[in-house]
Amino acid sequence: MRLSISHETAYHYEDQVRASIQYLRLTPHDSERQHVLSWQLDLPRPVRSQLDPFGNILHVLTLDEPHETIIIGARGQVDIDPSREAEHESQSALPFLRFTRLTEADEALRSFAQAQCKQRRDRVALIDLMHGLNQHMTYTPGSTEVETSAAQAFAGRSGVCQDHAHAFLACARSLGVPARYVSGYLFNEDSEHLASHAWAEAWLDDAWYSFDVTNQLARPERHLKLAVGLDYLDACPVRGMRRGGGFEQMHAKVLVTPAPVITAQQQ
Repeated sequence: MRLSISHETAYHYEDQVRASIQYLRLTPHDSERQHVLSWQLDLPRPVRSQLDPFGNILHVLTLDEPHETIIIGARGQVDIDPSREAEHESQSALPFLRFTRLTEADEALRSFAQAQCKQRRDRVALIDLMHGLNQHMTYTPGSTEVETSAAQAFAGRSGVCQDHAHAFLACARSLGVPARYVSGYLFNEDSEHLASHAWAEAWLDDAWYSFDVTNQLARPERHLKLAVGLDYLDACPVRGMRRGGGFEQMHAKVLVTPAPVITAQQQ
């Protein structure tokens, strides 16, 4: 499947921002599952790319002059291989056993993970965990905040894709299974609000397997990966700091559409 992406994030401030810095993980990279055909960022000024500690492509946008608006755009086309169920990497998966504030497993999460998986630590067990979390935590936009932890969302029995991913990470790590947060895009014909998405990956049999709790999908056939990390803070597409500006309004518009694939016979 070939996906075409158009993603714009606009920040508007009530007062002038004296200076700001934005960390952008908005650029996908090639892997066993995806091949980037074209990609570009539309930014207020040129920036250089670098790799962060997790291997994500990172751009740092620094604005030193006063401003009241920041518009960040990303667009391109990526081929997705739907036959690939897992991805192999040479880097150690052990760092993804570490809990964070957002993914700390309290007693309720540990007990839930144990009840779902018992002594099993295979893919089938984690698929059962995925379904169990989906049933326990109703997808409810606005029910949580960016800083809501997995334990808080689990206790409230609701959340969004970020909370579903955090809860899965907390459970998997409590079972001794390395797991990581994934940010990216999902093509879904029926749910436009899921275009910008988050899910989890777990390390099983020397490969990373996807678990999308929100959509109960264990095959990433329509998922385009942007970045990975221990939690949302490591992998979110846009994260920044500023001096001044007062109240902030943020508007994001994401369009994910299938693009036609031109074969050699059609050319």
